[in-house]
Amino acid sequence: MIPIVLGLIALCVYFEARSSSFLSAGNLNNLSIQATGYVLLGMAEIWLLLLGEIDLSLGFLAGLSGAAVVILTDLQFHWPWFAGIAMALVVGTIVGLFSGLLVIVLRLPSFIVTLAIQLALLGILIWVVDSQGTGGTISITNGVLHGIVYGHLSILWTDVFIGLTVVGLVAQSSVRNKNRRSRELDTTPTPFLLIRAVLLVAAGITAAWIFNTNRGYFTLKIQGMPYAIVILGVMVAGSTFFLNRTKAGRYLYAIGGNQEAARRAGIQVNRYRILAFALAGFTSGVAGLVYVSNLNGINDAVPGGTQVLYAVGAAVIGGTSLFGGRGKMVHALVGGVVIGVIYNGMALLSISVYGQYLATAGVFLVAVTIDNVARRGSTVSR
Repeated sequence: MIPIVLGLIALCVYFEARSSSFLSAGNLNNLSIQATGYVLLGMAEIWLLLLGEIDLSLGFLAGLSGAAVVILTDLQFHWPWFAGIAMALVVGTIVGLFSGLLVIVLRLPSFIVTLAIQLALLGILIWVVDSQGTGGTISITNGVLHGIVYGHLSILWTDVFIGLTVVGLVAQSSVRNKNRRSRELDTTPTPFLLIRAVLLVAAGITAAWIFNTNRGYFTLKIQGMPYAIVILGVMVAGSTFFLNRTKAGRYLYAIGGNQEAARRAGIQVNRYRILAFALAGFTSGVAGLVYVSNLNGINDAVPGGTQVLYAVGAAVIGGTSLFGGRGKMVHALVGGVVIGVIYNGMALLSISVYGQYLATAGVFLVAVTIDNVARRGSTVSR
C-alpha cells in the first residue's frame, strides 16, 4: 500500500496548497465522516472480492436497510431504536444471503444476479419510501440514529479509544513477529517494527488532535470522536480478526486462491461462499445506518449505483485483487479515505461536477496502475 499512501499524502498536500483549509481539524473531521460510508461499502465488497465474486446491489441494499430503520423507528410503527437497528442489519443479511443462494444454487454469474437484484432493490426502495406519504423524503427524529454521525465521545474517551487502538496495533505486530520467529519463519526486522510503532503513535496523536479540536460554531462546542468512527473501527477490527484468526476466514482466502484445490482439501466451498454473501449484506446494513444518520433521513433518490462502484474502487485502490485470494479490510480503509479526500478536496475548490467525475476517473486509473506496477516489480524481485 506504500504507493497508494504516498499518493494520498500528495493529494492532501495539493488540496491544502490550493484551499489553505483542507488540513484544518474541522474539515478533516468532516472528511472522516464522508469516507466512512465508502470504507464500509468497500469492506462489504471485499468479502466477495476475496472469492473472485462481486455484488452490484450493495449500494441500494444499504439504502433499503437505512430506510427500514427510519420507517420502523420514526413513523407510525415507533419501534425502539435497538429493534429498528437490528431489523436493518437483518434486512441486509437476508438479502445478501438470498443473492448468494441464487448465485450458488442456479450457478449463475454473481455480476448478472446482483445486477438484477440491484434493479429490484431500487424499485422496492422507491416504493417503500414513496408509500409513506412524505413526498419521497423521510427525516430522522430518533436521537440515537441522528447521533451515529452527529453524536460523539467525550474528549477523555476519545483519547482512551485512540490510545487502546495504538497500543493494540503495536502489541499485535510484536506478538505476530515473536510467533513467526518461534516457528522459524521470516520476521520483520526490529528497526521496521520500531518505525511502524512511531508512525502509529504519530497517527494516534494526529487523530486525537483532529477529533478533540472544537469544531462548533459561535458558543456551541463540539469536541470528541463521532460514534460513526467508533463503529467503523469496531467493524474493521472485527472483520480483520475474522479473516485472520478464524477457520472460516482462512477458508475464504483458500477458496479465492483456488476453489478446486479448496474443494479437494475437504472445504465445503458453497457453504463459505454463501457466508461471504451474508457478511457482505450485513456490512452493507451497517453502512446504511451511517448513511441515513449523515443524511438525517432517507429519500427515494439514493445513488446506490454510484456508491457501489466507489465501493469496488475503494477496495481495489487499497490493494484487494479483483480475481480473488488477496485482500484485507484495511485496504477498504485506505481506498475509502482516498475517495473521500478527492471529493472533499474538489468540493473545497468548487470544481464543477463534470470536473469531479473526470478527476476521480483519472485518480482511479493512476492508483490502480501504480499498484499493479509495484506488485509486478515485487514479483520480479522475488
